[in-house]
Amino acid sequence: MNVEIVDFPRTKVAVAEHHGPPEKEYETSLKLIAWRRANGVPVEGHQTYGIHYTDPLSTAPADHRVDFCVSYERGIEANPQNVVSKVIPANRCAVARHLGSRAHNSAAVYLFRDWLPTSGFTTADFPVFFHYVNVGPGVREEDMITDVYLPIRESQ
Repeated sequence: MNVEIVDFPRTKVAVAEHHGPPEKEYETSLKLIAWRRANGVPVEGHQTYGIHYTDPLSTAPADHRVDFCVSYERGIEANPQNVVSKVIPANRCAVARHLGSRAHNSAAVYLFRDWLPTSGFTTADFPVFFHYVNVGPGVREEDMITDVYLPIRESQ
């Protein structure tokens, strides 16, 4: 798997926060979609991200946390979907691309299990996040593209 080191820029995002079982993540993502539609934020020109604070395979379902995000520069007023404004900070990141279903991300597994231990880097202070390169109802599962960003710093 190809891994690149990149400087990810500070990015303001609109966020639907998910707290709870992974099986309920889709419901949370629908809140972000509804907010996008209500606020005229199209897929084109806006990047979609998932910030994964916990690993659903090793975290109790009640403690699982993910932010579903869309790049958005303007302020966000109170809204029925409870979407809030946050920032993905500028970070040096290792990036690997996953192709296919988002149900099991081989790039994330590779970065943590295979690449990181021998890379000379350690994880930084921001969690792994996914850039969902292509989103929308017309994207077939086998055609999905997800770039995995692992914030890193030099090992000491």
